[in-house]
Amino acid sequence: MFLSYRGSRTTDRPSVLYIMFLSYRGSRTTDRPSEGSYIGNIETGTSLPSYVAKTKDTIRTNHVQGDMRFPAGLGIKMEHVQTVLAIPILQEDSGVLGVIELYRQFSTDSFTQEDEEVTATLLVWADVCVEYVQMYNSMMRQRKLNDFLLAVTKSIFQDIVSMDTVIMKIMNYAKKLVNADRASLFLLDTKTTELYARIFDTGKEHVPQKEIRFPMDKGVAGHVASTGQVLNITDAYNDGRFNREVDMQTGYRTKSILCMPIYIRGSIIGVVQMVNKKEGTFTMADEESFETFAIYCGLALHHAKLYDKIRRSEQKYKVALEVLSYHAQCTDDEYKIIKSTPFPDNIPGIIDYEFSPWDVEDNRKCLYVLYMMKDIFSMATKKNENEKRYDLDDMIRFTMTVKKNYRNVPYHNWAHAFSVAHAVYTVIKTTKHSFSPVECLALYVACLCHDLDHRGKTNAFMVKSASPLAAIYSTSTMEHHHFNHTVTILQNEGHNIFKHLTSDQYKQILGDIRQCILATDLALFFGNRARLQEVSDKNEFSWDDSEHRHVLMAISMTACDLCSMYKPWDVQLQVVNVIMEEFWLQEFWLQGDEEKSQGLTPMPMMDRDKKDELPHLEVGFLVGICLPCYELMAQVLPNTKPMVDGAVSNLKKWKYLAENKLTVDQLPPEQCVKQLEYKTSENIQDSSETNKQTEEEESEEQNKLDAKAENKDEQTEESKMESVEENKNKSIDNPSEKGSLLTDVRSESSVLVHSDNDNNLTERDNT
Repeated sequence: MFLSYRGSRTTDRPSVLYIMFLSYRGSRTTDRPSEGSYIGNIETGTSLPSYVAKTKDTIRTNHVQGDMRFPAGLGIKMEHVQTVLAIPILQEDSGVLGVIELYRQFSTDSFTQEDEEVTATLLVWADVCVEYVQMYNSMMRQRKLNDFLLAVTKSIFQDIVSMDTVIMKIMNYAKKLVNADRASLFLLDTKTTELYARIFDTGKEHVPQKEIRFPMDKGVAGHVASTGQVLNITDAYNDGRFNREVDMQTGYRTKSILCMPIYIRGSIIGVVQMVNKKEGTFTMADEESFETFAIYCGLALHHAKLYDKIRRSEQKYKVALEVLSYHAQCTDDEYKIIKSTPFPDNIPGIIDYEFSPWDVEDNRKCLYVLYMMKDIFSMATKKNENEKRYDLDDMIRFTMTVKKNYRNVPYHNWAHAFSVAHAVYTVIKTTKHSFSPVECLALYVACLCHDLDHRGKTNAFMVKSASPLAAIYSTSTMEHHHFNHTVTILQNEGHNIFKHLTSDQYKQILGDIRQCILATDLALFFGNRARLQEVSDKNEFSWDDSEHRHVLMAISMTACDLCSMYKPWDVQLQVVNVIMEEFWLQEFWLQGDEEKSQGLTPMPMMDRDKKDELPHLEVGFLVGICLPCYELMAQVLPNTKPMVDGAVSNLKKWKYLAENKLTVDQLPPEQCVKQLEYKTSENIQDSSETNKQTEEEESEEQNKLDAKAENKDEQTEESKMESVEENKNKSIDNPSEKGSLLTDVRSESSVLVHSDNDNNLTERDNT
């Protein structure tokens, strides 16, 4: 007897029967079919096993050769068979697992009904045994496949260095998986709808050759790429889709082919073709194994492509950085000009708070910067006079490159950087501080670089306009960019001004520079001010506390960044006009116009129709931001009191213009400006008491006006408003009521100032 097996995998061809084993007792065993012999297609087969597998009927006959139902007989050469019993082996799902044939030779005894029943009973156990054997074999095959795929994954994904390397590994593993003689991998070019390959398997090694291309509908590989259909060809030369030209050129004869597509995200990206299985032909088990392997091939190829793109992008980035560095760095000629210019030994008035950096000629600013930087560097190593403190050539290149990397915008340009650096230099030189030498150096360099590559736009604008910088830095967008640009300049050859510092000092100074530059974001000022104010009010500020020093450094950065607000009136007015040109004309008014087009009411500072309210806005900015900052500085560093005095002087003029609704050019001589008193930090307590008393007087006066209005019905609403207005005007002229008035202005200005930072503050809270 022998057992014939029906293939269970549904493919484009009908299921077939294979002889699994032969077990015969009591007769000759000659002419037995060998294990694994092909019987025929179930659907089209004409043999007895095919008929039984198709109909699921039990056949018991003595006339096999003459039966018209199966003209091919048993499907094997058995000339002396006299009687046959064929029974299908059914599975639980009524599928056919196989067919068992019992036959007798040289005997006239037919199989009986009892023989059929005994055989059917035995087949129940045979079915169970075969099913468990199949399950065991399937598990073992799956385990081997998993081990193989694990090795493939480790090998491919841990060593992705190039596309060619991945292709060669895929071809090697594909051959091992299905025991093929050779393998080919063709990638799909979606732009030209062509298949191409550069790596070819010669049987001994994979040789990169000249790239070949052919249409994706040509040959076996083209058919698979076009249709996504798996092709398992047992005889290539009898298949019309096979292209014999390659065999004719190489002398290699192709017999069997297994060709499968490789998918990634549902799209075909290539085709793998295995040629000539070393033993027999490619089976369905090979197809199933390689179908799983193809998934890993797709992932490996996809990652290899991404790796190639990233590597090319990195090379392009390096080239672009090299080009930009060349054009962004100071030239040799610029360096030689500064190098050959005599350095000043002393600059009169350089540490005066009223010194105007904007009056220094542009070609002299770099010399002034170097003068101040050398002075601060000399403070860092006073203990050892012979110690190398700095490299003058590096300082010149660094300063010239920093200047070159400030854009030509109206306000946030090189002149502004120079003014802020001078302001912090003045603070360092005129105050009795206990900043460490490294902290002083960090403050100065941070001020010099705090607006590098500024585009003349606010952080809010960068976020709303979906700037690439906003995608990189969600908060303090421009400030993070300024710091990173500073580090980039320091990394250029011949620009590292800190190379003589120790590693710990170098690490500290970079951290301090970062914190100082980020502190110039006004969204952070309010938190820094609150922390320092709390410490100062309690007289708990300590120079030995690094946290206290860092908060003071942050406040100092804000004060120096706003240094134009305490400069003499003509200087401050000039800077304010430049700020107007940069922000209001280019950004705020454009945003206000857009809000108007949407039916919204923009803030006054963004409404071009209210451009004459500049004095009012300046009053709000001075009272809400500048003076609180300067006063806090003066509390901790009393020698910075000139900042407060200068800001108060300018506040009087702006307030006079605001109250009288005058433009800047209508400001009368200074002696005609109303002498408004401003309560500084030295008499805050007296000011608060005066404010409280003034508020009570205003409240009492207002109650009298209301009572008067109730008693006189003939007084109109208009006359009441005139009375209130008259009362307010009186309070302005009354020195005892000035504190209350400034308190109102401070409250109003806070709304104006905070409104520009709402988005940043909200975003920071969420983060």
